[in-house]
Amino acid sequence: MPGFNDQSNGEQANLDAILKSSTYRIAHEDPDLLNSNAMRGVRMLLEITKPDLDLETAGVESTIIVFGGARIVDRETALKGLEEAERCLSENPGSSTLKRQVAHAEHRVVLSRFYDLAREFARLASQHGQANHKQCHGCASHVIVTGGGPGIMEAANRGAFEAGCRSIGLNITLPFEQHPNPYITPDLCFRFNYFSLRKFHFVMRSVGAILFPGGFGTLDELFELLTLRQVGTKGSMPIVLFGTEFWTKLVNFDYLAEMGLISNDDLDLIHFSDTAEEAWNFIRSQTLAEPEKS
Repeated sequence: MPGFNDQSNGEQANLDAILKSSTYRIAHEDPDLLNSNAMRGVRMLLEITKPDLDLETAGVESTIIVFGGARIVDRETALKGLEEAERCLSENPGSSTLKRQVAHAEHRVVLSRFYDLAREFARLASQHGQANHKQCHGCASHVIVTGGGPGIMEAANRGAFEAGCRSIGLNITLPFEQHPNPYITPDLCFRFNYFSLRKFHFVMRSVGAILFPGGFGTLDELFELLTLRQVGTKGSMPIVLFGTEFWTKLVNFDYLAEMGLISNDDLDLIHFSDTAEEAWNFIRSQTLAEPEKS
């Protein structure tokens, strides 16, 4: 009966369309819904909750934040970069652009020492905080947390990795692709869409912070941490600026106090250091027995 078959085919086609319809999807399995503007609040809640649950499961009790320039590389890499820049300039000695590139490469060689110092600091902190983590069912304090990228971030994760310890990487989705460095503990590497929530997790379990020379991102994090300390949100969390000459040349904190824009007591929020051991000993002496929750 042609009429019956036509009706059956029509019903089946309609049922297939129902099952394929986006409205039929369970809400949390609907990517179009989850990625919509209306669900931004839900996505933000997920970015708060997921890392928190995973870090709690991993037994991470407290962290030390390590910030610094993504463009700072180890000495060997820096020397190779300088050699290549000088070679290019020798082929076109009149190029002002190539001259600047040589100058930048020379600076990277000088700055490369901070890569090794960040690596050493992370090793010291990690060995202290995780020496007995197997005896306490995986719990760990003073776990290194970085932005998960290259440069100083890589150096700090590498220092923990080489010490046989865990470390955290909080990566971010950027217009240009950023891969996590290979030294982060795999189940402690997170990727964020929102800078603000990434910042939240940097601070949430932190009991100390150390900042190596860096650019806009490092400065952004520095002044945010100083503000949190100034208003009392992070209590007495120590903030170490590593590389006294760099930081005092870059930011005149004394001038801010002189102008009355900050108080003289605010200068005590900053501790300058030039050796990994001294920086670690200072943070260790200042850290609280219990981590603060934000």
